[in-house]
Amino acid sequence: MTSWHDVLGPEKDKDYFKSILAYVEQRRASGVNVYPPRADVFNAFKYTSLEDLRVVIIGQDPYHGPYQAHGLCFSVRPEVEIPPSLRNIYQELKNEYGDSFTIPEHGYLESWARQGVFMLNNTLTVEEGQPQSHGRIGWDTFTDVVIEKINEYTEHTVFMLWGSHAQKKCRCVDQNRHLVLTSAHPSPLSAYRGFFGCNHFLKCNEYLVAHGKKPICWQVPLDL
Repeated sequence: MTSWHDVLGPEKDKDYFKSILAYVEQRRASGVNVYPPRADVFNAFKYTSLEDLRVVIIGQDPYHGPYQAHGLCFSVRPEVEIPPSLRNIYQELKNEYGDSFTIPEHGYLESWARQGVFMLNNTLTVEEGQPQSHGRIGWDTFTDVVIEKINEYTEHTVFMLWGSHAQKKCRCVDQNRHLVLTSAHPSPLSAYRGFFGCNHFLKCNEYLVAHGKKPICWQVPLDL
């Protein structure tokens, strides 16, 4: 089976990608707090292999507060307060699954990633307290290629695209081969404009089962 290394190795050899890494390292060396930590920047790829990938969720920017970001969009470290958008994601899961889903007291979503939910931010690094501070250094070029490769090398993948940014990001996705689910973003500013009631989690699993794939267990472990 094709791996991330197979499809992204050539991209990482390009000058623009080397420039991204050099810029991020220069900012860290200058004393700026860059999130997530160096070891966590590529966790989405580490936890979800291309072979196991079944679902794609797109975020925009890593969390820019201390100890929050760890390389998976919408997810935070276990000891950190659950962000508002993730609270709304949990609420939608509760709405869809009722008593069979228990809202956890943490926002750590690694269990989803381990099952094949690829949680990718458009920009993979950010500076403390400065949202979108690394939004123009080239990450979007790289993550555009990532989406193109997923579209090309996987079959019957579910793209859960919340908000216009995620939807534009995935315009290249072939909807004859994959399921594209769209709604408003789960942030408090927009969740009531179409995210609540979207039933994306149920629709996702129905599609996976219909195409011979194992459904995602959306229940996040309650004890870590």
